Amino acid sequence: MKFRLIGMSFLQFAVWGAYLISMGTYLFSTGMGDKIGYFYAMQGVVALFMPALMGMVADRWIPAQKLLAGCHALSALFKAGMGYVAMNAIASPANEYPLLLMLYALSVAFYMPTLALSNSVSYTALERVKLNPVESFPSIRLFGTVGFICAMIATDVLGFQGSYMQFFLSAGLGIVASVYAYTLPSCPVCKRQQGKKWTEILGFDAFSLFKQRKMAQFFLFSVLLGVALQITNGFANPFLNSFAGIPEYADTFGVKHANVLISLSQASETLCILLIPFALKRWGIKRVMLIAMLCWVLRFALFGWGNPGDGVWMFVLSMLVYGVAFDFFNISGSLFVNQETDMSIRSSAQGLFMMMTNGLGATIGTILAQQVVNRFVDFKSPLPQVEGWSHAWFVFAGYMLVVALLFSIIFKYKHQVSK
Repeated sequence: MKFRLIGMSFLQFAVWGAYLISMGTYLFSTGMGDKIGYFYAMQGVVALFMPALMGMVADRWIPAQKLLAGCHALSALFKAGMGYVAMNAIASPANEYPLLLMLYALSVAFYMPTLALSNSVSYTALERVKLNPVESFPSIRLFGTVGFICAMIATDVLGFQGSYMQFFLSAGLGIVASVYAYTLPSCPVCKRQQGKKWTEILGFDAFSLFKQRKMAQFFLFSVLLGVALQITNGFANPFLNSFAGIPEYADTFGVKHANVLISLSQASETLCILLIPFALKRWGIKRVMLIAMLCWVLRFALFGWGNPGDGVWMFVLSMLVYGVAFDFFNISGSLFVNQETDMSIRSSAQGLFMMMTNGLGATIGTILAQQVVNRFVDFKSPLPQVEGWSHAWFVFAGYMLVVALLFSIIFKYKHQVSK
């Protein structure tokens, strides 16, 4: 069972890794640098409702593994359409900005629910064979990060970093993921609808979690922390490429192979995932999330201080702390939600968590991040904008430091070691 779920996890994140980090460079190279944030924000906009909606469908009507397959197929279709439009507008892709954004929105509208659905499929399958998700899931999820890294490196090696071909690569992987999802174990749906309120039938009862103080606070800070999730995904690659205008750094590895350098972030994830069972059991969700927040502070600050030359060690360290920043929030948060919710609303609750983080939080974060970057970086200037980029990274670091301080004071959840 674990091997079957490892295959699902690998493909799930390979689809994302094929374009997520390099799309910003493609947009920058085609004259859409000032619109990067809007593409990544669109990913957050659809995550506001699609994961929760699909979670409700999986809980009530369509088994999660079949819905996972259908979502991957539709996402791949629209991603291929995006590549087709970009290919035929190669002379002036910026003129097709509205159509490209629409196709991207439709693609991620069906991809984002797969993140929560794949979690639900994993948890259900593991419990069916009497394996503890807290102990078994991290090692499975680790191979999702491996898939993400492999796709990132493939995009770099194939020369797709600044090309529309990355969208075709992602679409092809999405079709494979769709076919594979149909082979996964069936997940039960709740057939007994008679006598239930319409809110329960539609799955809105997951929102009742907000009645619990600990869960309300958890979801609030999930939004605030989710603000940081897509910032480096959208802007790290264009930032590294901006050093190409400085002769001292133009031929450095980090500039020529930004995707490979950034892939160290995902490599760090593979190690940090294995720490999650130990960290959650020993420290609990509050300390684990606080550690994640402080690592986000370091992540951004090191970007602001570093350079691809003698300061490249700061970039490398930033990539390494990303593993803790991402995993100790996203994966630990998902396991916490799974632990604190009833089986009947599990998929809906996972969708709600995704909506708070990759939806509301990421939408606000990427839109505001674009404004911050536009404030300090002149995309139309032929001159290097290194100083402006540094100011932007320090703004992001300061924000996360404030969130960490507020979280340490407000969130009162008491950890029980036995639980």
